[in-house]
Amino acid sequence: MNIAKLLAELADLRANTYNFLIGHHTNDWDDLRAFLPRAREQGLAVWVTLLPPSESPPRGKQFSEPFRLDFERWAGELARLSLAETNLVAWSIDDFFHNEAFFTPDYVKRYTDLARGINPRLHSVPCWYFRQIKPATAEKYRGLFDGVLFPYRAESDPQPNLTNATRVETEVQIIRRTVGTNVPVVLDVYATAHSRLGGSTPEYVQAVVRRGLRCCDGVLIFCHQDPVADAAKYRVIRTEFHAWLRERAARSDGDATRRR
Repeated sequence: MNIAKLLAELADLRANTYNFLIGHHTNDWDDLRAFLPRAREQGLAVWVTLLPPSESPPRGKQFSEPFRLDFERWAGELARLSLAETNLVAWSIDDFFHNEAFFTPDYVKRYTDLARGINPRLHSVPCWYFRQIKPATAEKYRGLFDGVLFPYRAESDPQPNLTNATRVETEVQIIRRTVGTNVPVVLDVYATAHSRLGGSTPEYVQAVVRRGLRCCDGVLIFCHQDPVADAAKYRVIRTEFHAWLRERAARSDGDATRRR
């Protein structure tokens, strides 16, 4: 892992958080522990994402190592690590509700209680798709999550797609009504192609990011784009992140002026 290169690109984007996937290589856990202090020096918060059963062997190529599908062990180890590395602020499980039979409410409560007992400031934010967010499901898991990572695919259209950016606000409103307005919603934007829905254009990425920054509690890019190989998407992400920070700074200045 080229930590210096990644951190330089994240600084150029003005990103304030990096979501670290443990699932590429067998040494990801070691790389994470090397990455965290360097990211903290840069003021960068870090999430960790783990692979569920549906993306692990025998269906997938790689486990999240070294604790694989033992999420109670992951909960304890991540919580203890977050006490030492305070910029580790959240953890997520990919395609969580594609694996609902494995992640029963009782099991989720066990590992969530374990993590919260060690560090209540480490937040659990599973990946949850729009068509899976039903009132009955939300009620079963209520109180077990600290947020929702919402991969946007325009699933309120007749067919999910990576072309229609106009459903972002409507779908986020429905999610908030379902899970509760006090639960943060972080929009996940497909800059990298989806296995079934194909790729997205730079214009689409820009439109979804722009809408998400205005209606969500955060925007995450799937995945970090290479500034050379994916130059057009990298540029639009950089443009929108910089613009959002300028707008936020202007609002803060205006608030300070009014207080004076």
